[in-house]
Amino acid sequence: QVQLVESGGGLVQAGGSLRLSCAASGFTFSSYAMGWIRQAPGKEREFVAAINWSGGSTAYADSAKGRFTISRDNAKNTVTLQMNNLKPEDTAVYSCNTGGRYLSGTYYYPGDYWGQGTQVAVSS
Repeated sequence: QVQLVESGGGLVQAGGSLRLSCAASGFTFSSYAMGWIRQAPGKEREFVAAINWSGGSTAYADSAKGRFTISRDNAKNTVTLQMNNLKPEDTAVYSCNTGGRYLSGTYYYPGDYWGQGTQVAVSS
């Protein structure tokens, strides 16, 4: 079965960096787009970043552009989200997702497969 396991969350001061990783198994990783979705307390889920099957195309939410970088390693079945210059409003649970619809360079509609999420907390 599909498994997505996130790691790398934590508490960081504003302006700091975190690197989130998602280890995937149970499906042909190199055939699917991957996305990162976050949910802050009391708010709806929000698209953060996504990458196509090959890694040749990426998409970012406006809030993430210029600060976050998504990448993937198809040999290791992992997708990574490098987050720099973090802000308190980035505080949320970040989840890895697959099986969704990737719109090249623009957006990602989440699919049915989710990781358990990793908490990111940014203090001011």
